[in-house]
Amino acid sequence: MSSVPLDQIPAPHDAATLTLVDQLVQWGRRRIEERVFRPGMRMPSIRKLALDKGVSRFTVVEAYERLVAQGYLDSRRGSGFYVRERLALVTGGERASVTAGASARPEGATTAAAPAPPTIDVVWLLRNMLHTSTRPEKGPGLGYLPARWLDGELLTGAMRSLGRQSGTQLLGFGSPQGFLPLRQQLQTRMAELEIGATPDQIVLVSGITQAIDLLARIYVQPGDTVIVGDPAWFQMFGRFASQGARLVGMPYTPEGPDLDALEALVETWRPRMLVINSVLQNPTGTSLTAAQAFRILRLAEQYDFIVVEDDIYGDLCPAGYPATRLASLDQLRRVIYLGSFSKTLAPNLRVGYIASALDVAQAVADQKMLVGMTSPELNERVLYRVLTEGHYRRHVERLRGRLDGVRDKAARMLERAGLRLFAAPGAGMFLWADSGVDADALTAAGHEAGFLLTPGSLFSPHQSPTTWMRFNIANCGDPALPAFLADYLEGVARRGGGAQA
Repeated sequence: MSSVPLDQIPAPHDAATLTLVDQLVQWGRRRIEERVFRPGMRMPSIRKLALDKGVSRFTVVEAYERLVAQGYLDSRRGSGFYVRERLALVTGGERASVTAGASARPEGATTAAAPAPPTIDVVWLLRNMLHTSTRPEKGPGLGYLPARWLDGELLTGAMRSLGRQSGTQLLGFGSPQGFLPLRQQLQTRMAELEIGATPDQIVLVSGITQAIDLLARIYVQPGDTVIVGDPAWFQMFGRFASQGARLVGMPYTPEGPDLDALEALVETWRPRMLVINSVLQNPTGTSLTAAQAFRILRLAEQYDFIVVEDDIYGDLCPAGYPATRLASLDQLRRVIYLGSFSKTLAPNLRVGYIASALDVAQAVADQKMLVGMTSPELNERVLYRVLTEGHYRRHVERLRGRLDGVRDKAARMLERAGLRLFAAPGAGMFLWADSGVDADALTAAGHEAGFLLTPGSLFSPHQSPTTWMRFNIANCGDPALPAFLADYLEGVARRGGGAQA
């Protein structure tokens, strides 16, 4: 077990007052709650943990005894300390999280007597993404850019502008479709992408996650087939599965989606919907060519299914980059187009939008009212100010430049460590790489060493075991990361474990 320095253990704001025992207790609780140490597992021996952490054996004994008192460990005389089964101690919130983790599996979602989730699952990753947000250099598996790359002044400047206006305009419910001036601004932005949409065809939502949720509620019935990428963005899998949908994975090649495979899938399954990143796909980084886009639209017409185009990474794509948006060809007749600003401004801004045919937009607005009335207009007004005060374009250009500056370096680092790249995208923030070993095991080892990695199993609609992993190139700069990856892969090779390690 790799050691994690105590000064890397996340602590509350009064961390300066914590003793070494307190810090070690906190470390143990985190590892148990995040299921790195699972029920029944023997904890590291007192001697080993003392050596790993650079503390006295007395400190370890005291920390273990506190964890016993708090219900996290059992002490077995002559054998050591073991992680206690905590089902009877789980709070309502934790119980809900476990249920959510189980329901994220498309074929076996249940609400009663669900088996315990695996060590590495979607909920585990989301929890750890939040814990790692203050140390992005330790999070090559994170799905967003580090805060130091973003421009908080864009947001604070917009909020100052709003503060000079009368507050009475913020006291109503707002519009189900969202703040009209922002929708008008989005109409202009989409026209630059050759997508025609009136403000009435645009509905503002709280990010892509809510967009997928609303569309699933409207269009997907139990037994319907939804085709998603395999690999693809994992948070949507559970939402479609909760509607009773059958999720079918479309494989990818280094040139983009395997369209021969897609054609065979739609012939067999007659899907209700296809969900796809057309530009800088998460996690492969591939983009659609015009020929691929035309073929997808022909299949959609022939087999009568909806295409949901998620363009959340579109602003990271420079002008002239070889990528084609389906909505620019279809003009929102069959394509429902999604966008967001969480990747370029702030993950917690939570303003996205749906652009579609007029009848679809009305159905989305109605469903949005049923689920949560309206989205927060304050956020929408802030975004409107950011987009209209003239600095957003330059900010995005800087982000693209910074990504261009680290992409090749991150790729070479991964290759030297022993991983194989799927493709070599010329834009965007992700690299999809084959580790050659069990990605879940590598992720667990990385977590113990202080790194948040993202295994490829989470990107499969069936969460199948895999050797592939996603890396965020903006967060691969920790000098200890290459050595950790290389040492782990070499260790597996010496043991002869390969992909089964």
